[in-house]
Amino acid sequence: MSSDEFVVTPWHVEGDIDYDKLIKQFGTQKISNEILIKLQKITGEDHFMLRRGVFFSHRDLNLILDNHEKGKEFFLYTGRGPSGHTHIGHLVPWVFAKWLQDKFNVNMYFQLTDDEKFFSKQELSLKQTSNFALENALDFMALGFDPKKTKIIIDTKNIKTLYPIAAEVAKKINFSNTKAVFGFTNETNIGMIFYTSLQSAPCFIEDKPVLIPLGVDQDPHFRITRDIAQKINRVKPALIHNIMIPSLLGPGGKMSASDEKSTIYTTDSPEQVKKKINKYAFSGGQPDIDEHRKIGGNPDIDVSYQYLRIFFEPDDDKLKKIYEDYKSGKMLTGELKGILIEKINKFLSVHQEKREQVRKNLDDYMMKD
Repeated sequence: MSSDEFVVTPWHVEGDIDYDKLIKQFGTQKISNEILIKLQKITGEDHFMLRRGVFFSHRDLNLILDNHEKGKEFFLYTGRGPSGHTHIGHLVPWVFAKWLQDKFNVNMYFQLTDDEKFFSKQELSLKQTSNFALENALDFMALGFDPKKTKIIIDTKNIKTLYPIAAEVAKKINFSNTKAVFGFTNETNIGMIFYTSLQSAPCFIEDKPVLIPLGVDQDPHFRITRDIAQKINRVKPALIHNIMIPSLLGPGGKMSASDEKSTIYTTDSPEQVKKKINKYAFSGGQPDIDEHRKIGGNPDIDVSYQYLRIFFEPDDDKLKKIYEDYKSGKMLTGELKGILIEKINKFLSVHQEKREQVRKNLDDYMMKD
């Protein structure tokens, strides 16, 4: 793969992603200044993930906002494929969804696709993916979603609710389309072929428009959903996409729950976080201290800086100083990693405590068929 090539699919991300090219490739729209201004006007806040382009692209977000101003309601939906423990990259759309729920006072549906991960991962049993679903649910709940306005859907547990909607969707999707979008072959199991219908179902669980915050790699599923929405007399789902959270190992891929070296899990101990970042986090620094002091580092490719920019340092002034100090050589790589380690461990200390507190409330959030 050449340096200007990249791959983004729901199951595989590779290469250095050019997000402007990806917008054209996927046919989405860049989030405009007009939309940012409207969101700030409605919510009274300029969210740092929007300001920094962490959420960069959308489908019909403008319609959601226009209708909101006319008094028309919408709801939120996002999810997770439970193939392992939750990592910090998974939290990005969830944290943003929590902000949206708070600002717009809307219902939230969170789908855990234990079936899809069973279909797509040969090494995982259905029992394992279902157990991971419950563990992942705790991470979602720990972020503080309103239990009165939030429901967690687990595909194998809530099939009675999902299947009638999925059947309506499935009838309007043809196999040639799914083959073209996902690259399915004659060897693909039929669970994977049907799966998009189930992932579409929560889009239509309420008779009003939906807004889905999600990683841009999941967009292909909802392109199909949007294509058939009007055929079942429903509104096309609106999407707002976040960038891929880079692997600890550096540019050229996203953080993956199946690769421990590339990933910070929400269940990691302070010692594990420190070890992973010090040992594996890709550096934009120079080979030795003297050279780094002389010519400085490159924060734009440094993973520690990127994690601060994307999630762990919402203060623009503090982030700017870190950027300038590292680029000038005043700050060394070890110092930058130290800042990130402290930030992550402070976040996880609170998160892990909340995660255990909400365990007893799991049933309050679960969808009842």
